[in-house]
Amino acid sequence: MTDNDAAIRLDVWLYRTRLIKTRRQAGLLIGKGKVRLSRGDETQRITKPGYKPAIGSELTFMRGTTLLQVRVTGYPTRRGPAPEARTFYELIATQTCDS
Repeated sequence: MTDNDAAIRLDVWLYRTRLIKTRRQAGLLIGKGKVRLSRGDETQRITKPGYKPAIGSELTFMRGTTLLQVRVTGYPTRRGPAPEARTFYELIATQTCDS
């Protein structure tokens, strides 16, 4: 089985890694075009919750008033405890955006 065979939907990945509280919230965030995916020199806005991110892809999105940038490092098979969930992504940067 290759990494691409194990790939899961972006909304499920965000939910299982506990970066977004519910799968519905993740789907709405993606559907509104609020998630950007960078791979190499390319950056694209993702609008389909069913998009399957590759390992090594970088995701940028807002969670509340915090801008998060994370790198996909694996695909969780369940929504486990937070310490387990953190093993599937690498936090690259955070920035608080006050209004």
